[in-house]
Amino acid sequence: MRLGIMLGYAGRRIELPVELVKEADRLGVYAIWTAEAYGSDAVSPLAWLGAQTQNIKLGTAIMQMPGRTPPTRP
Repeated sequence: MRLGIMLGYAGRRIELPVELVKEADRLGVYAIWTAEAYGSDAVSPLAWLGAQTQNIKLGTAIMQMPGRTPPTRP
């Protein structure tokens, strides 16, 4: 069985449980997940937490694809 932690989505202020995620990484928890709603981003918190962990997998539970601009080629 693999264990994961769902962090949910941030409201007006991003408050990440960084120490919890670091400890989960140290203990071998498989993944952390974030989500997003209008005005809240799932990717930025994962990027921040990914830079501070070694082995834990990162995932987005919900992403609003229509709310994102497509990448363009120069």
